[in-house]
Amino acid sequence: MHVLILGGTTEARRLAELLHGTPGLTVTNSLAGRVASPRLPPGEVRVGGFGGAEGLAAWLREHQVDALIDATHPFAGTISFNAARAAATAHVPLLALRRPGWVPVAGDDWHEAASLEHAAELLPGLGERIFLTTGRMGLAAFAHLSEPWFLVRSVDAPDGPRPARTEVLLDRGPFTLDGEREVLRRYGIDVVVTKDSGGAATAPKLTAAREAQIPVVVVRRPAVPEGVREVGSPEEAARWLDQTI
Repeated sequence: MHVLILGGTTEARRLAELLHGTPGLTVTNSLAGRVASPRLPPGEVRVGGFGGAEGLAAWLREHQVDALIDATHPFAGTISFNAARAAATAHVPLLALRRPGWVPVAGDDWHEAASLEHAAELLPGLGERIFLTTGRMGLAAFAHLSEPWFLVRSVDAPDGPRPARTEVLLDRGPFTLDGEREVLRRYGIDVVVTKDSGGAATAPKLTAAREAQIPVVVVRRPAVPEGVREVGSPEEAARWLDQTI
């Protein structure tokens, strides 16, 4: 049996670890290739795109894939729609492994945004020293803001348009609460901007912001394909796979 995991997330790596060594099961992990030195999961690994839904469907057929698991980042919306179309075309069972989103608690000062561009519109008036934790790919949405100072945290150095007053902090999660408290203190942060990525690896910044009574701009998740079965943990995905193939 052959399963293809569209991965690159903590959950995808955990699922690959759970499946590794299962007799009679081949696991192929597909990574988008956006990170220079990704943490590789066990099993076979391929890097790069498929050429849209048609290319993915052709790959599923050519490699005789028995099940497809979409464990991509919650904001990697295009690949999720491509996976749904490809699975339907190739008649391959599909499961979406999506970590639950974050939920505000008492003391949080959250401001929801529909997109990165909307998040940029919300910043004037909220603060002047912005901790931008939305990754390196979307900095252009904030490039026109000349007054605020931005601390941009990402795994790899960003390129392309960015705000004029920017400092880059290269780091990779998981992050600790003490570490996030120190970042806010050291850089004098008064606003945090984040995507609703969910999960525990980057959640401590939300707790640190709540403790410091700092507003957080939270970018909502994009739409996902309808009708695709979803689970919230690698363990649930492994059970689904065992029942499916």
